Amino acid sequence: MKISLYSRWIHKRHWLKLAVASFVGAVLCATQAVAQSYPSKPIRLVVPFTPGGVTDTSGRLIAEQLSKRLGQQVVIDNKPGASGNIGTQMVASAEPDGYTLLLGFDGTLVINPHVFPKVGFDTAKDFAPIGKIGDAVLILVAYPGTPIKTLKDVINLSKTQSGGLSYGTSGTGGTPHIAGELLKERTGANLVHIPYKGGGQAMTDVLGGNIPLVYTAIAGAIQHIKTGKLHPVAVSSAQRASSLPEVPTFIESGLPDFDISSWVGLLAPAKTPKAIVDKLNAELNAVLSDPAVRERLNGMGIAAIPSSADKFGQEIQRDLTRYASVVKSAGIKLDQ
Repeated sequence: MKISLYSRWIHKRHWLKLAVASFVGAVLCATQAVAQSYPSKPIRLVVPFTPGGVTDTSGRLIAEQLSKRLGQQVVIDNKPGASGNIGTQMVASAEPDGYTLLLGFDGTLVINPHVFPKVGFDTAKDFAPIGKIGDAVLILVAYPGTPIKTLKDVINLSKTQSGGLSYGTSGTGGTPHIAGELLKERTGANLVHIPYKGGGQAMTDVLGGNIPLVYTAIAGAIQHIKTGKLHPVAVSSAQRASSLPEVPTFIESGLPDFDISSWVGLLAPAKTPKAIVDKLNAELNAVLSDPAVRERLNGMGIAAIPSSADKFGQEIQRDLTRYASVVKSAGIKLDQ
């Protein structure tokens, strides 16, 4: 009797293993079939900002190139509002089928969750990272009418000003603002943030000598640096920018590990099939390996950085964590 029961148990266990193996095999086959047939219709790439900015123009370039490689149109859909929160939330709640993607921006994904009371999405849970497009290098520039030439000059001059040394940015809570606050925290400089409604207004004021400093993306300042209308202090990337190789980094200027760039990348809604994410990652990296595409991105101030989906996800999580303390220390808050 015991042998009979044991035999039955072995028999059932054997068939259970076969059933599980069969199920897993069916799932794998179905997943592969989905990847092979994807995409079978146009893909919507949501850009959570208005047309014309660097984020939008880089997204349009990537969409154009992916359309050629995928054999389906990748259509840009601008959904601006609430510093990128509206468009980003739309993708977070979209069907995870690979046909709605997000042009992700660090300001929206890793800074906004700390400065807004509610953003409508959870960066860590609502998205499947596809891959990084690249870094937009940030730079601190000074009006030539000041005695500022180096980071040391910025620190020393700030401590002689009773009201502090002003620096302008494109707005409260943006990556340049976070970089400026971190610079203040790391050096003890007496810096005072002046937020503008866009980088163009901040640039106009520093060119006119109304403010001494502006923290911005290289793309918005490079022409004025080359004509001598602005003096570059330092870039906040790990290495010198290829477009301004003569400008030192903050690390070279005496601040170890001061590496802050504004990045852009592609993401899909969470639970998008891994096979689709992998396919999109491979195609994106192929696009970014094209010298012509890299040159066009460089002209926008973006250094192309192909990466795996996992590595991009790790960077997002790292920035989400490290910027939380900077925002809290600086007391940065915005209303929705």
